[in-house]
Parts: sequence; C-alpha cells; structure tokens
Amino acid sequence: MGRTQHLLVEAEHALESVLRRRKRRRPPENFRIEAYGGHGGPDGVVVRGRVLDNPPPTDAVEGEGLGAALRRSLGQFATDELPGVPLRVTVGDAVATTETDREGYFRVELRPSAVVGPWEPGRVELAAPYRGLPPGFRTRVDVRVPGPDALFGVVSDVDDTIIETGVQRVGEMLLQTFAGSALTRTPFEGAPELYRDLADDDRNPVFYVSSSPWNLHAFLAAFLRHRGFPLGPLLLRDLVGSRDGRARKHDRIEEVLRLHPELEFVLIGDSGEKDPEIYADVVRAHPGRIRAVYIREVRLDPGDGRVEAVTDAWDADVPFVLAADSDAVRRHAAALGLL
Repeated sequence: MGRTQHLLVEAEHALESVLRRRKRRRPPENFRIEAYGGHGGPDGVVVRGRVLDNPPPTDAVEGEGLGAALRRSLGQFATDELPGVPLRVTVGDAVATTETDREGYFRVELRPSAVVGPWEPGRVELAAPYRGLPPGFRTRVDVRVPGPDALFGVVSDVDDTIIETGVQRVGEMLLQTFAGSALTRTPFEGAPELYRDLADDDRNPVFYVSSSPWNLHAFLAAFLRHRGFPLGPLLLRDLVGSRDGRARKHDRIEEVLRLHPELEFVLIGDSGEKDPEIYADVVRAHPGRIRAVYIREVRLDPGDGRVEAVTDAWDADVPFVLAADSDAVRRHAAALGLL
C-alpha cells in the first residue's frame, strides 16, 4: 500500500474511532448483516459479509430521476460499519464463530461434511448480545456448490468485461457509477447469452471477481439478475479497509481454484487494466487447470503493446484470445467444445 493510501486509511480509522466512541453506548438503529454469499465444496466453504448500521439500499425503479439514482449510489458508500460484532455462521452441519473487523467485515471458512449443489443455504446470526441487541438476529446466505456434473468453472472480471464501465475514462466511470442503476447500466452485446451458455443451465459455476468495492455488491447482484446473467459469487474488495478486504484479484482467483480442485477453469477479462498479466500468472501457477483465456479488447490505444507483451511469453497449450466482442469469444469457445 502506498504512503498516500496509508495516510487515508489512518485518517479514516481515526475519524471512525471518534464516532464509535460516541455511539457505542447506544443500540444500533439499523442493524443489518449483509451477506455476500459464499462458495466451496468438500474441501471447504468460504462465507463473507459485513455488518452495518444503516438501511439497505433501495431498489431501482423504471423511470426514476437522476436525484434518486445519485442518492442510492452515494448511500452505498456512506456506510456505518460495526466492528467487533460476535457472529455465528452455519452451513450444513458446520458452524464457525467470528467477529467483524474494524471495517465491519467478516470471513469464515467451514468444512461441512456434505453440501448440496448448486446452492446450499446457510445462515449468519448474532451470536451474543451487542450494544443492547439480543442474540438471534440472522440473515440467510447462499453458498455456490458445483455438482459432480460440472464440466468447468468460469472466472470473470466485471467492469468492462460484462458491463460497460469506461475504467480508462475516469469521468465516464464516475458518472456511470453514481448516476446509473441496475436497470439502466448496459451489458456488452451478447454477453448475457454467452455466459448463460457457458454456465449450461447452472451446471458450470461462474465466479465474478472484480476490483470494484464491496459497497457495490447489492448493485452488481441486481444487475446480474436484471440482465439475465447466471448468478454466482461476487468476489470484490474494500479499497481502503481491512487487509482481507483489500486482497488482490489474484488472491480471490487463487481462493476459487483452491476450493474447487476438481474443476478446470475458463478465465474472462478485458484489456483495460491488469487482467492479461493476472491471468498469465494463474496459468503458470496452475498447469492443466485453465482451459482458455478470453480478453475483451477495450483499450483506448490498442497498440500500446501491453497485451502483446503477455502473449509473447504465453504458454501455447492454453488458448489466449484477444476478442473484439462476445461473438468472437462464442466462436472460439464453441470450437473448443465449451458450449
């Protein structure tokens, strides 16, 4: 972490400490456990989430004005996180206890003796009294469990891979992030159909791994549902918060491969940032586990040489496709027998 980011984190923590000292004697007004879902199988299950003291974001509605969209978007970032909350997480016959960190996040890894795919229900509950709240408050969590008939898994980036974001155009990205909604944001043409065919009616799991902040989890989940993408775990990050929250995209992918050792994977990303380099590292670290890599071309300057620098040293045994659109991915995937 750079010095500037370190100073921002320390300033944020100092302000939060002052505010929490004022509030800790009062019961939370809008206590909620925000479950981010989980994934795993016989080798273990990971469940993540966050505990907050603010109302959940409102749902987008057709025809709403700019003001409503802005209020919802800003509200996703104006969080009042709760540290030190005692929690009990249950999946199947496995139970784990934990406490939220200083940013309100929690992460547990469990080993149930049996889990049933494609989705295993679990729960996260308040395990002990907290600031005047009695134990027992709970929320459901859904865990993605690939079945024995899964042929492969898909790891996909989000921004500029399935949803038009304009990461390389900062102004455009901010406008879309704060002024758009799950109903108005646009997927790339053909992407929902391509992903549904890769998922094969939920047989093959899809993992959405992104550098977007956890604050956008509800928005991204709503976008996937509204646009008809196959549902799957959203593995995001906290831009300035806890160590686990800041974990790199590479670390999230390693977690997916570790918890699903029986699966080979297809990696899908874009050329706008670091996906080619990250995926190249994954291919080298896991020989025989990656079926193909697809990179959507979104660079402002396609001749900058960054992607070509990766492909020059590429393992020829794993196809690497720099694709102009979803149709190009579809044609190649069909030729490999992935569809």
